[in-house]
Formats: sequence, C-alpha cells, structure tokens
Amino acid sequence: MKTRHCIMQVLLCATLAAPAYADTEVEQLRQEIRLMREEYERRMRAMEKRLQEAEENTAQSQAETGEHSAPVTAARPPVSGNAFNPAISATVQAKLSGYSEDPENAAIPGFQVGGETGLPPEGFSLDETEITVSANVDQAFYGEVTIGLHEDEGETEVDVEEAFFETLALPGGLSMRGGRFYSGIGYLNRFHTHAWDFHDEPLVYRAFLGGQYGDDGVRLNWIAPTDLYIDAGIEALQGNSFPGGSSSADFGDSRAVFIHVGDDVGVSHSWRGGLSYLTIDSTDRTSGHGHGGAGEGTGFTGDSDLWIADFVWKWAPDGNPTQRNFVFSAEYFDREEDGDVTFTEGGMTADLTYAGDQRGFYLQGIYQFMPRWRAGLRYDWLDSDNRVTLVNAGGLLPADVLDEVGLVDAADNPERWSMMADYSPSEFSRLRLQYNHDDSRGGPTDRQVTMQYFMSHGAQGAHEF
Repeated sequence: MKTRHCIMQVLLCATLAAPAYADTEVEQLRQEIRLMREEYERRMRAMEKRLQEAEENTAQSQAETGEHSAPVTAARPPVSGNAFNPAISATVQAKLSGYSEDPENAAIPGFQVGGETGLPPEGFSLDETEITVSANVDQAFYGEVTIGLHEDEGETEVDVEEAFFETLALPGGLSMRGGRFYSGIGYLNRFHTHAWDFHDEPLVYRAFLGGQYGDDGVRLNWIAPTDLYIDAGIEALQGNSFPGGSSSADFGDSRAVFIHVGDDVGVSHSWRGGLSYLTIDSTDRTSGHGHGGAGEGTGFTGDSDLWIADFVWKWAPDGNPTQRNFVFSAEYFDREEDGDVTFTEGGMTADLTYAGDQRGFYLQGIYQFMPRWRAGLRYDWLDSDNRVTLVNAGGLLPADVLDEVGLVDAADNPERWSMMADYSPSEFSRLRLQYNHDDSRGGPTDRQVTMQYFMSHGAQGAHEF
C-alpha cells in the first residue's frame, strides 16, 4: 500500500514539473535568438562604418590626384574579352582507296551525273576539311558558316558550303533561314558528310542531286504544336547548283516543299517519315562523269521535277543508345525531266531533245552491337527510261553522242551493295572500313575498298534525328 502511494506521488510531481521545464527551454531559445540578432546588427554596423571610411579615403585620394570616377551606384560590370564566343570546329577527313576498275570512268548509264560525284583517286587522299563557326547573333538570330577545303587536280579549292542565318523568335512554331544552306528535302541531304554512316553518298544522291543539294535562297519552316512531330517547309532557291544550271532569275529557278512526320513507339523505338518535292527550271546544266565533277561539253536546258519519299526507324533499349542501337533508313527518288541537250566535242556540236523518267532507292541498316563499334549494310538500285531525239548530229556519230551524254538506258539496272564497320574512340574521331560491290557503271563489277578516318576539333552541335 505504501509502495503504491509513493508511485502516485512521483507521477504527480513529474506532471506538475513538465510545464515548468518546457517554459525554461522556450526561454533559453528566445535568449539565443536575441543574442544572435544583436551580434548580427553589431557586425552590420561595423561593415557599414568600414565602407564609409573606404569611400571617404577614395574621395580624398581622387581629390589629391585630380582623378574622378562615376559613383559606385552607376558602375557597370566589367566586359569580358570573351563576350563574343562562337562555337568553332574543324573536321578533317581522309581515305585510303582501292578499286578493281579505273575510277576515272565512274559513269552511271542512263543518268547525267554532275556535281562532285567523282570517285577519289587510288591510294591516300585528303577528303574535304570542314571549318564551322556558329553562334547566336542576338536574341533574334542564329548564324552559321561552314567552309570546305578540298583538293581538285592538285590544287586546293575553298568552297562556302553553308552560310546562313536562322530566326529564333518567330511566333506560332515558325522559323526562317536565309543564305546558303543544304535543302531540307529527303533525309540524308541536310547532313554534312562527316555525319554519314558510309563514306560515300547513296547512288540516288549521286545520280539525281550531284551528291548533295545545297543552294542560295530562303526557307520557311513550321513545327506543329502537336504531340505528333510535324515539320513542314517551303524553299525558294537560286537554282545554280546541280541539278540546276546557270540561273539568271531574280528570285531563283528552284522551289522545294517538304513535310516530315514522326513519333515515339514506347520508350525504345522512334520513327520519322517524309515526302519532298523539288522542281527546277534548269538552264545550261553541265553534266559529265569521272573524277573531278561535272566535266564540260554537255548542257541541259529544261524542266526537272523530283519527288522523294523517306523513312527512318530507330531502336535503342529503354531509349539509351550508348550501349546498343539500330537505325534503318530508306529513300525513294522519282524524277521526270524534259528539255534540250547540247553536246560538244572537238569543235563539233550535237543537238538533242530529251525526256527522261528515272527512279531509284536505297535501303540501309546500321547496328551498334557494343559501345563504340558499329556495322552496316546498304543496297542501292537505279532505273531510267529516257526518250531522246537527235536533232543535229553535227558530224558526231549518233551512238557515240548518246553514250557520251549519258542518256542511253542501261541494259541492266545500276545497283550496288556496300558493307562497313567503324570504331569511334570518342565522339570526335572515327575509323571506318568499307567495301562496295559496285555494278552501277555498265561494265565489269568494280570492287572498291576504302579505309577512312575523320577527326573533329572543337565544338560540335548535336545532329538531327
């Protein structure tokens, strides 16, 4: 009984003492906060006093030396010598090439090839070196310039590949690009050569676009505000690049429209498809074949209408392409041309009327089977249906004329198989081995082996999808 009574007394005392203990702890916290506030105010007064003394000393010194400066409140932040700092990069490409047939005779029967479509010489050769400078000009414009350096017959040539501005602040998903740039038609056309998966372009690009179509003009783009990716554009271009000719029109002889649609399928798959149309009023378009480009002596004047359908599918486990990924891409070209062809050789001239229907496609797949290592396979196919009327042979044999200007339909469809494997130690370098089984020349199969490397120095922007 006494024990129970003692326990009750202890509990009662503890209950009565709890509020008193709580009040004591609260009072201690209040005291600590008060001391911290007083210390903070004391230090602020000391710093303000030191600042006042420093300003008085500075004013006295300036009065003694006769120097004056703007008030502290009006002082501007220092301007860095690096305030304008564009992204600058240089990409060097080179090859070691070998052929079973003469690379000087790389014609494609049934097609007037032009532009820079010749094969590089056997042995070591320096490919195009690209120097790119890009930056936001201000809050409204972005600018980019790409200079290409390459050798042609022992001489170094300098080309302005791209030099354009692009708007940054147009409303409604619109943007405008002006200057010199690669057209937005198709899929591969807009990429620089160092971003290609093979060292050379597909046959359709060689036969229809002279390798790659870029020109001077303006483009208006629209990105739709939808979950489905929709990109549409229209271009007005001068028309001086193959498959154009020598345009004298004020607003250009080349027009293009395109639309691309894409989406994701789950987290591991994505796709994009597109349709493009390019129409050109060609005036005296030079064309030829062999190493060194277009050649001389052949001129086409007429209408050229080209349709392109493209499709790309990409796969990466869980959307992460660093370990493994696969990319499938394909493009189909269909072109109609009609006009006049003039061929000159040895002082003699032949005149022809020409109408051609030509088509072709390529399919390719690139598989990265482990980090830094990829392998790929590509198939190219072409077909032509040309209708030619010889108006004036000019002393040349008709068969020789038709063969020289490349308008004779091929007995077999030009085609080519390509295989490649490459290794990328980093995003700035790549080594590539490629083999082409080329049946596009209308003669014996050309077995081509190429070892390529490219090294990129400086800032490189991310490539498009």
